[in-house]
Amino acid sequence: MESPEISQHPAGKLKSLTKGQQAADQLAISQQPIAKSSAAKIFQQPTGKLAATEIAQTPSGQLAILQQATEKLVPAQIRQQAIGKYPFTISWTHYVLLLTIKDPDERSFYEIEATNAGWSVPELKRQKASCLYERLALSRDKEGIRKLAKEGQVIVRPEDLLKEPLVLEFLGLDAQASYSETDLEQAIINRLEHFLLELGKGFLFEARQKRFTFDEDHYFVDLVFYNRLLRCYVIIDLKLDKLTHQDLGQMQMYVNYYDREVKLPEENPTIGLLLCKSAKKTVVELTLPKDANIHAKEYQLYLPSKELLKQKLDEWSAAASR
Repeated sequence: MESPEISQHPAGKLKSLTKGQQAADQLAISQQPIAKSSAAKIFQQPTGKLAATEIAQTPSGQLAILQQATEKLVPAQIRQQAIGKYPFTISWTHYVLLLTIKDPDERSFYEIEATNAGWSVPELKRQKASCLYERLALSRDKEGIRKLAKEGQVIVRPEDLLKEPLVLEFLGLDAQASYSETDLEQAIINRLEHFLLELGKGFLFEARQKRFTFDEDHYFVDLVFYNRLLRCYVIIDLKLDKLTHQDLGQMQMYVNYYDREVKLPEENPTIGLLLCKSAKKTVVELTLPKDANIHAKEYQLYLPSKELLKQKLDEWSAAASR
């Protein structure tokens, strides 16, 4: 052990400085893609195992690894200098919130979405609280779940828009109180900006209670949107009770009308979306042809249980792997 006198000698100070600089240089290596194996050595634990076999590619993932593995190994000042070299794309407050997410895939997804969609910190908190990642994952296969972590939500086909349930807690409606479909529709119009964010990317609002007429009868579509990414109409019908085959038949008529009378030749087929409290998959499968561009999804007026959604996702993953 060095004596206090030796540590005060210029040579002793130089030795300490050199060690600190070496630690900083090793941390800086972790941001270079070609040096993953070298950077991983920094995070070696006393047992000889690595804390991470591969360095996360997103800044939040790198921050999480640095936070866990270097708190006791590297002085705070050097750690801060190394972290400062990463290409942050959102505010520090965003990253503080992201670091509370333990699952690296989930954390990466929210970071990508917050960057691409320009979410504010309150919006990021809301999307995290509404379990957006789990809700999107439940509508995808295993490959789709992996893409969520690497690319975020990419809209290529109608199924990419879907999530279940849609969370409409921002409408301010009491789930236990009595309200009509008109009340639900009016609440959506009043909070249209929030509803568009919950629907997802690329949605533009066109009309409410859109009327069309044939054979001297009038019909009304609750809500009409256009998705600029898919280049198609998305028509939504609101249902308070469980879904029936009559509801599906009515939506099929609406979709057929828009495809034949409204959409342009260069636009893609219309998507029909039924939002209801209870969507029976068997009724949907038996009523509609397999290639029908109609989807039934449940909504709820309160934030979902993250534990329940994770349990559903685990059960779905186990069933899919059989």
